[in-house]
Amino acid sequence: MRTFAIGDIHGGLKALLQVLNKIEVTEKDNLIFVGDYVDGWSESAQVIEFLIDLSKKINCFFIKGNHDVWCENWLREEDVNPTWYMHGGKETIESYEGFTADEKRQHLDFFENMDLCFIDENNRLFLHAGFTSMHGVEKEIFKENFYFDRTLWEMALAVNTEMDKNSIFYPKRIQHYKEIYIGHTPTTNFGKSEPMNALNIWNIDTGAAFKGRVSAMNIDTKEFVQSDNLPDLYPDEKGRN
Repeated sequence: MRTFAIGDIHGGLKALLQVLNKIEVTEKDNLIFVGDYVDGWSESAQVIEFLIDLSKKINCFFIKGNHDVWCENWLREEDVNPTWYMHGGKETIESYEGFTADEKRQHLDFFENMDLCFIDENNRLFLHAGFTSMHGVEKEIFKENFYFDRTLWEMALAVNTEMDKNSIFYPKRIQHYKEIYIGHTPTTNFGKSEPMNALNIWNIDTGAAFKGRVSAMNIDTKEFVQSDNLPDLYPDEKGRN
């Protein structure tokens, strides 16, 4: 049995299919998605429809990202958040053209049932963005941090990797977990097209919303596969700028 962590997809169904084909996913595998399924490319609604069907065949865990929160609110209340609309929401709304009210309700149920974080039996934490409590995710007061926070990743990049884990200066919030897997902050922001590791944190958002790729990592071996660059899969679209 294998477990894969899959990074941000942002409406790129073609990229997601490439990744699943490359890992030759089977019914024995576990798939953990770290959020942001929508917004960016033209197939957001189709990504959600595919994931709903996939979860009926394969053991999947779905983490909620900030773009998923925006889409969920729109499906529930038809509330068009201006920030969301400018950062991929327009394309997501357009992708729902032709979907029935019942199908949209099923998608809303899917979003509402997503977890904000997940801890597996080996004490590995999965969430979209980060958290700030030094006592771990269970003590996080502001749940929005799970899908908006960037300080966890920024901290990991800034800490001296040679620092002793027993040092009083070693970040306490990450000591609670064997490993942490996140998305949200594209590795392409740091000139990297592949997943990045800092301390015990793995960032698997490889810029699919922009000019990067969707990535899937085997969390036991750290081997990973990637899709083509999203602009190559959607040559007539711009994605997010």
